[in-house]
Amino acid sequence: MTALESTRSIATRSRRRVRSRSMSARSLILGSVSVIGGIAIWWLLALAGFQLPTPPEVAAKAVALADNGALYKDVGMSLMRVLSGFLLGSIVAIPVGFLMGWYPIARGLMEPWIQFFRTIPPLALLPLVIVLLGIGEVPKIFVIFLASFLGCVISTFQGVVSVDRTLINAARVLGAKDGTIFLRVVIPASVPFILVGMRVGLGSAWATLVAAELLGASVGLGYRMQQGQLFYDLPSIFVGIIIIGVLGLVMDRLLLATEKKLTSWQERR
Repeated sequence: MTALESTRSIATRSRRRVRSRSMSARSLILGSVSVIGGIAIWWLLALAGFQLPTPPEVAAKAVALADNGALYKDVGMSLMRVLSGFLLGSIVAIPVGFLMGWYPIARGLMEPWIQFFRTIPPLALLPLVIVLLGIGEVPKIFVIFLASFLGCVISTFQGVVSVDRTLINAARVLGAKDGTIFLRVVIPASVPFILVGMRVGLGSAWATLVAAELLGASVGLGYRMQQGQLFYDLPSIFVGIIIIGVLGLVMDRLLLATEKKLTSWQERR
């Protein structure tokens, strides 16, 4: 590389870093404006006579729940259930998706069942799961696992079958065996699909959690929201909704940051 080419490369990387920082700052500003605007609209609706608690009432309720320790127990238990089901679902979904995408026989055997269970909401299986597994932690984690698994497996499968055949054929021409092609071509090309599937599975896990905690739970954010419904305690319901939204958003941002790190080789708009 000549000195001129090196200088141009450094200048290009510098411009990309500046542009990335500018976009991050703009996103942060827009996000802050959106959050403040949403809270302002919520407050105005509460003051206008809608049956909504005001933001200070919700904040006071959150402080009261934190003071007696109930909030920490609820958050900890809900996080444990979501993380357990989500991680188990992702760990199982990724190899299953690879098998379906790489081996036609595995695809023929598994795809009908995957598509069958995709049409059945995991919550529809909750009564059956409770009858078979009881009302402990296992049925709750299982339905969350199922929701996460179904959200991730199809995306992983799609990633494998979407790999550019030209790359695979070029690797074969160069003498690469199937194992090498799978490790060096298919897996890297499928990573963006896998992470998108994990983000979808994470959203499904949080959505399933609340309903799972409505049955047979004595602690958790979903349980706290149910108690708020029974006693018409709207601030408690809002506390649960906000915490679930914040936790889900933070976890989604972490997955998005991981995706950007692992797919930095991709061209982005």
